[in-house]
Amino acid sequence: MWLQQNKASNLKLAAVKMNGLILKPGETFSLWRLVGKPTKVKGFKEGMVLTNGSFCPGIGGGLCQLSNLIYWMTIHTPLTVTERWRHTHDVFPDTNRTQPFGSGATVVYNYIDLQIRNDTCQNYQLLIGITDLELHGEWRSEQPSVQTYEVYESDHLISQEWWGGYMRHNAIRRRVFDNDYKEVGDDFITENHAIMMYEPMLR
Repeated sequence: MWLQQNKASNLKLAAVKMNGLILKPGETFSLWRLVGKPTKVKGFKEGMVLTNGSFCPGIGGGLCQLSNLIYWMTIHTPLTVTERWRHTHDVFPDTNRTQPFGSGATVVYNYIDLQIRNDTCQNYQLLIGITDLELHGEWRSEQPSVQTYEVYESDHLISQEWWGGYMRHNAIRRRVFDNDYKEVGDDFITENHAIMMYEPMLR
């Protein structure tokens, strides 16, 4: 329980560093450049960290929840993700999953980062907030978007490996629609390959 409370505290500290950020044309957002090294001196606490498929306490634990959110929001905008790292392990079955497998982004200080470049001609503002129960955020732009996006999974596959375990594979894509909701594009976003930490028939 205390690790979950510490995670919320860590997320609040990190959110303050980026809430209200203006990403101007040509600029690049870097999560670690904004947050810096999470240390006890800065107020960060031990939270749950996922390492090689298992959980252990670590200073700043829980910040992947923030990178997951920002990545998911970003692939629903014209902004360009220039650095994103996939999770190497799929820890939980799909029960209660609301987003496609592999639609998050992991971060590890300071070499595994989430970076986003603004290749548009207008400013974007990042808003991040956290309550006792949930983390929420949005990207805001100066002008209404001329396109909307639908992110989905394709080419899903579970394979049994030579060492006896299972791996899960997929691609993340997005359909692009104009203001008349006419489909004008179908973009490849990324692919995922992760070791499954549960029996594949469990849902």
